[in-house]
Amino acid sequence: MMKNQTPLSAARDFERQTFAQIPDGDRPLFHLTPMVGWMNDPNGFCYYKGEYHLFYQYHPYSTIWGPMHWGHAKSRDLLHWTYLPAALAPDTDADAGGCFSGSALPLDDGSLMLMYTGVQPAGTGHKELQAQCVAIGDGVDFTKLAENPVIGAALLPKGYSTHDFRDPKILRGKDGRFYCVVGNRHETRQGAILLLESEDGRGWRFVSELDASRGELGRMWECPDFFELDGQQVLLTSPQEMQATPDGVFHAGYGTIALLGDYDEESHRFTRRSVQPVDVGLDFYAPQTVLAPDGRRIMIGWMENWETLNGAPRRHRWYGRMSLPRELSIREGRLCQQPVREIETLWQDDVRLTGVRLAGKTELDGICGRKLDLTVTLHTGEGTCRRLEMRFAKNERCFTVIRCALSRGELVFDRTNCGSTRDIPHVRSIKAGPKDGVMTLRLILDGESAELFVNDGEHVISSLIDTPMDAQGISFCTDGELTMDVEKHILG
Repeated sequence: MMKNQTPLSAARDFERQTFAQIPDGDRPLFHLTPMVGWMNDPNGFCYYKGEYHLFYQYHPYSTIWGPMHWGHAKSRDLLHWTYLPAALAPDTDADAGGCFSGSALPLDDGSLMLMYTGVQPAGTGHKELQAQCVAIGDGVDFTKLAENPVIGAALLPKGYSTHDFRDPKILRGKDGRFYCVVGNRHETRQGAILLLESEDGRGWRFVSELDASRGELGRMWECPDFFELDGQQVLLTSPQEMQATPDGVFHAGYGTIALLGDYDEESHRFTRRSVQPVDVGLDFYAPQTVLAPDGRRIMIGWMENWETLNGAPRRHRWYGRMSLPRELSIREGRLCQQPVREIETLWQDDVRLTGVRLAGKTELDGICGRKLDLTVTLHTGEGTCRRLEMRFAKNERCFTVIRCALSRGELVFDRTNCGSTRDIPHVRSIKAGPKDGVMTLRLILDGESAELFVNDGEHVISSLIDTPMDAQGISFCTDGELTMDVEKHILG
């Protein structure tokens, strides 16, 4: 750091100089990557002054996790992103150990409020402390409040952790008050989401515990979000150290879950009705949502996995990426996701095939590629097929496979042969099959990124594949006769 530079100005100088050295074409087409260095959780996803803003956990100086800054990008269409200078750096007593995850809220005076977790390093006689801080600015430059942290240990009832206390999502209530939901770990109920309120965003008070793991769904609940959708209240969170459930619905490790239920605005009580995984893939965590001007609830997540990233190759001056943004809805009591409709602006070289008859191994003319939007509609009532395999990102040595046991209603996503040499999880299995004789598989590929939307988004599987770009092939194999429709769009 040069003399008289602040940590933030040093980070901005470094990212500007390093960014200029990254060649064109060194990034995915539409999955946001960090300007330089390391990226993890999405932060501050908001719509501000006519554009979407997305901040992210950021270590500009290397491609591994380090002292957390906030990176920053903006977009008009959620697909093409413009980088802005780093927004936050650890430079005060309240956040000397890092500026951890948080959120953003446009204010009535036209400014933008950031609320984030400030980390105070461990000291004599105490562990690292986490508390909530505020910075306010114009969408590029932000000033931290002198009174930070605005939510500290003194506001927590007995039993809640001051060490695992992070990731505030700030909201504005119908009553005009400020609210935030924040992740915590209770000494007996383990992962928990707390609700706090404020008149001005500066002075806060504890309101309630919205929900907790109670030993069933992870040790610590991170990165909460809380919103109304299609007449139901949705609480999103990302549990750490989950145990797999015997029915296979939840996998072990770090996951993402949606708690659907009812919320009483007077008592501030949330009543859980159901719980489901948000994304059952191998690489998805810490999602955050924004309400778009047209009323859509749009979600984006970190397309990585804490359990596997340490051994991942570092081929670029950046590491980490966000998922494709997704539109959320509730259908038949289930949270469903679809790629944002803006992706249709990238469609090129369309191919549509109807009534394709499969029997054995098949490759179809024009159905290939690594930057594409491919939808396969299976008509399972029109043949004898019980099992389908679709291989993609395929060459002589590599492929990733989707296996559908149609008669049993099971789907397996398997990247074992994608080219990876790492001993990490490669397979996910879910209960998903035809409905009324029809099953849809929509696969979005962007180089190393693969996102599968099953049955119009009832299930989503996100995965990175360590496959050379020359692996472009797609093939199908059945154990009997099957009719399908295929719609393919190259993305560019």
